[in-house]
Amino acid sequence: MFGQTAAGSAANSPSGARVFRYEVVGLRQNDETDKMGFPIRRSGSTFITVPYSRMNEEMQRIARMGGKIVSITPITAS
Repeated sequence: MFGQTAAGSAANSPSGARVFRYEVVGLRQNDETDKMGFPIRRSGSTFITVPYSRMNEEMQRIARMGGKIVSITPITAS
């Protein structure tokens, strides 16, 4: 399938291997997020780890859920 090929090739590139951690506050539960199968924290920060290739999608999803991104931190391999 197209999506699998694109994701597979991104993982082989230097930027595709990079991972970032989003710190998000203010996420709200709604009909769309109820489909995820787990509750969202009501207070404090939520941390979401995302590969570089999905950063834009994740920002849009966070915005739809009413969240605010507090920080984005690169995660380095040790």
